[in-house]
Amino acid sequence: MRFSFNAEDAIQVCVGAFALAVPISFSEEAWQLGNTLPIPNLLLLMALSISFLGVFAYHSVFQSNIRARFSVFLFRIVIAYFIAAVVVALVLLSLDKLPLLEHPFVSLKRIIVITMPASMGAIVVDSFDKE
Repeated sequence: MRFSFNAEDAIQVCVGAFALAVPISFSEEAWQLGNTLPIPNLLLLMALSISFLGVFAYHSVFQSNIRARFSVFLFRIVIAYFIAAVVVALVLLSLDKLPLLEHPFVSLKRIIVITMPASMGAIVVDSFDKE
């Protein structure tokens, strides 16, 4: 089992995030949630995303063995969420649904809403080659 994060892992995270970001990014419901969801709900959504990433990575990627690799475990969760958020931002930007200059807060909220499922796709695809 590998415990580093390399270019192959980054590509797997991008592909997994893209696979779920694309269909959800085309949804007007996701755009509207990004407009209307209150901050406490967004923070809860983000916490749930990171928690599920952690649980999945703990059991699948690290096979419940993080004692000597806790920093690598945390790094993998953070980088998977960050890469998924960047992929979501790029997809929304390409759809002209990321009003960064006009409404940066709405843009951030849309990214957070769509990054939840995208990050799960990212970590699942990243776990495929782990043994």
